[in-house]
Amino acid sequence: MSPTDSESTRAQPGTEENVSPEQAERARVRAEAAAYRAKSSADRAKSRTMTNMVWAMLACLIVVAFLAIVTWRPKSEKVRAVEYTARLQDAKKLAPWVLGPERMPAGWTVTSVEFRAPEQSPMTWHLGIVTDKKKYVGLEQSNVTGKSFQADELGKTSDDGTSTVAGVVWQRKTLLDRHDEHALVLIGSGATTIVTGNAGYPALETFAATVR
Repeated sequence: MSPTDSESTRAQPGTEENVSPEQAERARVRAEAAAYRAKSSADRAKSRTMTNMVWAMLACLIVVAFLAIVTWRPKSEKVRAVEYTARLQDAKKLAPWVLGPERMPAGWTVTSVEFRAPEQSPMTWHLGIVTDKKKYVGLEQSNVTGKSFQADELGKTSDDGTSTVAGVVWQRKTLLDRHDEHALVLIGSGATTIVTGNAGYPALETFAATVR
């Protein structure tokens, strides 16, 4: 081999003999820096993705909440009417003192009716009514003329004057155990008649005027 060939062999790049420790260190530092930059870029991309997801979910929730507020409507409870006239006539045959509305005020609806026959003594008659203003009026009657029937139906009460309806004087009662409820009480002809509810005295008087 000639001296020229030997020198050419020693001068070829890429062999380990030609890489100095300084060069190797610089290459290692560059590789670590490149790896760090790649990891940092990936972390930033992941962070941006999570942030975007959070904002997207928040935007969706805002839209859903807005639509719910705009489209929501309170559901009014449907009043279910019941037929009571046949039961009223049957009750009157067994208990002449039973009363019922000759004509129901406009917009008022009977929602419950019950008659306890003589074998279920004491005899009782009940009508439950919802007014046109969605208030309650109840007609309660019994052949018990003592205080026990009133106590059972009304609980604790206090006297609140009187109401004269079609020439008949009814005793007004305030129900102490129930909020904003009152009653008109009439005792006579072997029966106790109570008109009660949260519709106020004028509505109770209106209904009392219809019963026959």
